[in-house]
Amino acid sequence: MPRVLVVEDDSQLVRALTINLQARSYDVDAAADGDTALRLAAAHKPDAILLDLGLPDMDGVEVVKAIRGWSRMPILVLSARHLSEDKVRALDAGADDYVTKPFSMDELLARLRAATRRRQETTEEEGRTVVITDEFTIDLVAKKVQRGDDTVRLTPTEWHLLEMLVSSPGRLVSQRLLLREVWGPTYTENTNYLRVYMAQLRRKLEADPAHPRYLITEAGMGYRFEP
Repeated sequence: MPRVLVVEDDSQLVRALTINLQARSYDVDAAADGDTALRLAAAHKPDAILLDLGLPDMDGVEVVKAIRGWSRMPILVLSARHLSEDKVRALDAGADDYVTKPFSMDELLARLRAATRRRQETTEEEGRTVVITDEFTIDLVAKKVQRGDDTVRLTPTEWHLLEMLVSSPGRLVSQRLLLREVWGPTYTENTNYLRVYMAQLRRKLEADPAHPRYLITEAGMGYRFEP
């Protein structure tokens, strides 16, 4: 059975999550603070983590950063913090999704299923150097993109941006991370750069750039490559 680590100091919420998860055949571990969460994650290597940011001993973002140092296990943040900067911090640190409290249990479980499914698919894809879609093919080693019989000519910036997105299929990549990695640390507020270059990539790769199938915008947060 898949194992989920619930990191939350609200005992009533932990109980509700545990009951719902166990009813759907998940094994559940629970931690009320960050230190316990890190020890359980290392010991049991869960298939996913549900993580509150407001922990008594440390900020949940620090837990995300620590786990990302050694694992790509899905991390879904559960938080009462509604500000976009809190979401950006968690996503920049490596969280896979952000669910704002109060939330629907059905929606949370659907997001959990999606995150674990994407991780399984990503694991299966790791080691492969070619990404194939119905519209185009990307050779990550040769740094070439084919659309049908034609080679798509990309600028170095377009390639770097595309490479970052396709290397994390199905996962939201934040605006700040893309800007920092592609343009540099002094450009993390220049979101207009992303809009321009994403529009160029869509014109070159998407069948209908106005209604993209593969290069998806998550408004105010970042972009996602959907294989």
